[in-house]
Amino acid sequence: MRTLSLVVVAVLMLGLAAPAVAVQPDEMLPDPTMEQRARDLSQHLRCLVCQNQSIDDSDAGLARDLRLLVRERLKEGDSDSEVIDFLVKRYGEFVLLKPRFSWHTALLWAAPAAVLLAGVAGLVVALRRRRAGTSALVTAAAPPLSDEEKRKLAELTKG
Repeated sequence: MRTLSLVVVAVLMLGLAAPAVAVQPDEMLPDPTMEQRARDLSQHLRCLVCQNQSIDDSDAGLARDLRLLVRERLKEGDSDSEVIDFLVKRYGEFVLLKPRFSWHTALLWAAPAAVLLAGVAGLVVALRRRRAGTSALVTAAAPPLSDEEKRKLAELTKG
């Protein structure tokens, strides 16, 4: 019985952990195909207030306005790319959760690869220096013991 109650609690907790969707019923389009297009577009547009959420997930007033604007543009017959272009023209590239690749965003896209390459190059240099230092230590032979050192060593090991 205890196990069953634990399973029920676990299922309820997982249900609560599901992502919240902020789209209200009064925003939804009557045509399911158009609504799905609007939801797909909304997943790729950034909430300008929250900045780390899509407008589909945000409860902010501006996100609601953007969701309604997307649906309005779709009702007017705009294609998905026309809706995105309209919003980018109005709010800038920042409205896109995944910015497009262009000359002014090239650094944004290239930075992770550049950091990775710099890290690999640094690791290679460090390993080469370490290997060169170790081999220099191995190849440098210790000078032979003098007669006095041999005598002191013999005395120490005797007793």
